[in-house]
Amino acid sequence: MARVVNRGDIAAGMSVMLMLSVLLSWIPGFGTLVAGIVGGKLASGFGAAFVAALLPGAVIGVLLFFLATLFTGLPLIGVVAGMGGLTLAGTQVAALLLGAIIGGLLAH
Repeated sequence: MARVVNRGDIAAGMSVMLMLSVLLSWIPGFGTLVAGIVGGKLASGFGAAFVAALLPGAVIGVLLFFLATLFTGLPLIGVVAGMGGLTLAGTQVAALLLGAIIGGLLAH
């Protein structure tokens, strides 16, 4: 009898993490943690989940940073928004990576 081994899919994990991160972005921190767990389970494994979290994490971080700099025409608001955007991006990316690690470990 042949044994079927589920190796997971890194691309599917990345796609799910990115979509769920955007859809659950109204819950800061916890939404991306859930997205990371679901995407990590889909990627099946610690290493695959970590790799799958890198691209969505980078996309979210860059997107939040550039959206925060839209107010650069107003110096005081632009600086405060830039610092807040960088902090928010760090929180989101850290929660996504932590969730991916937890999901990857749960997959085994």
